[in-house]
Amino acid sequence: MNLSVVVPMLNEEGAIAATLRALRSAAPNAEIVVVDGGSDDRSVENARPLCDLVIDAPRGRARQMNAGAGRASGDVLAFVHADTLVPASFQADIRAAMAKPDVVGGRFDVALDDPHPLCVLIGKLISLRSRISRTATGDQAIFVRREVFEALGGFADIPICEDLDFARRMKRVGRIACLESRVVTSARRWRKRGILRTVLTMWTIRALYLAGVSPSRLSRLYANVR
Repeated sequence: MNLSVVVPMLNEEGAIAATLRALRSAAPNAEIVVVDGGSDDRSVENARPLCDLVIDAPRGRARQMNAGAGRASGDVLAFVHADTLVPASFQADIRAAMAKPDVVGGRFDVALDDPHPLCVLIGKLISLRSRISRTATGDQAIFVRREVFEALGGFADIPICEDLDFARRMKRVGRIACLESRVVTSARRWRKRGILRTVLTMWTIRALYLAGVSPSRLSRLYANVR
């Protein structure tokens, strides 16, 4: 297995170095491609010495991740957000999952980097919901075989819910590995807007998307919790 990790980034000077160091430690042989969406801080300078390649792409996670996948060379692609720390077993876990021929991709369980009991509960509920539904959010470090990614046309060019859209399409073509090891993602949006308010907003966005509301309309709602 040749693993490439794509990291979309926008103004993440405070987080990107820790994310890339964790990736390099957990996946020393992986190719790491950082895709910048037009940062105006020191994100690119901080990222460049810690990855294999930094490229520019039009702003938007879907566009950035598709651009990174297009430049990556691995036969397995993983997508890790710029504020997410992967576990030490990251590469080994993906390798074990991909050794099963019926597995087309997967995701990790997730925890938030805040010890508040509600944040702990949120991480557990996200992981449980994902395990039951066999879908994932982008915070869960989605990974996929390259041929599957290409056959599905990559991430849809939509402003929000591109991760849910892709995960739903991926599970239709094969088995999804729901790994128990956890990535740790930033709880900043929960802290910024309030935990309960943010949970309600995020779950409302998800429900409305599944009910058919357009991502362009939902993106305006999401802007309030970023």
